[in-house]
Amino acid sequence: MILFLAGTSDARALALTIKDSGYEVLTTVVTENAGKEMKKTGLNVLVGRLTNEDFVKIIQEQGFKAVVDASHPFAEEASKNALLSAKEAGVPYIRYERESKLYEHKGITTVDTYEDAAEAAAERRGVIMLTTGSKTLEIFTSRLLNQPDTRVIARMLPRKDNMEKCEKLGFPQKNIVAIQGPFSKEFNSALYKQYGVTTMITKESGKAGSVDEKLEAALELGIETIMIKRPKIQYGNVYSDFQSVLAHINGLFKTKTVEG
Repeated sequence: MILFLAGTSDARALALTIKDSGYEVLTTVVTENAGKEMKKTGLNVLVGRLTNEDFVKIIQEQGFKAVVDASHPFAEEASKNALLSAKEAGVPYIRYERESKLYEHKGITTVDTYEDAAEAAAERRGVIMLTTGSKTLEIFTSRLLNQPDTRVIARMLPRKDNMEKCEKLGFPQKNIVAIQGPFSKEFNSALYKQYGVTTMITKESGKAGSVDEKLEAALELGIETIMIKRPKIQYGNVYSDFQSVLAHINGLFKTKTVEG
């Protein structure tokens, strides 16, 4: 059995590829909506945020032979927990991550952290659109919400907990765009124009994360972009294509068969 950290569309596709190759897979996701999408494709799924202790217990009790981590490039805590738990449980850890892309343009400023992004945006002021999700919203609201000559627009998933978080942080309802992507360049462009965006903040999530469509629309309209770099984690076995992940898994299980 393989324990599989999922949550994105490309992760779902990889889980199906592994399952179709004859392996038993249990996927894990954080939200109920993501769980429903997994179940629709016939994948077994465990819903909930798991700690390191949770992962170790599941691996040991259910006899998983490997952990495949295909969580979002910015799901840093989940990856660290999976990496540590695989080591503690004595099973191989394999990381699948969307290929990273180098963006070089005078209209793009890259930063290391969310805090750095908030500071850079505070210097620019104007109309700032966040496309970084709800998890780190407080970092931006605490720095930008009461900044003079600044309006912050937050684009996030249309979930009840997100709206409750916005209300708790005092985020104006008129500045919330609750919608689920992926979005085309044309859609992004229309949204920027609708709100008169002057600065857009995003994460380097990779092509599958629709970063290119956001960037192209922003650059065409002369909108500055602040891009947050991916977390730096020493994964060990890391791949950016399905076949390499599958080849690694095949190698593991063939080795066990021979040893057995």
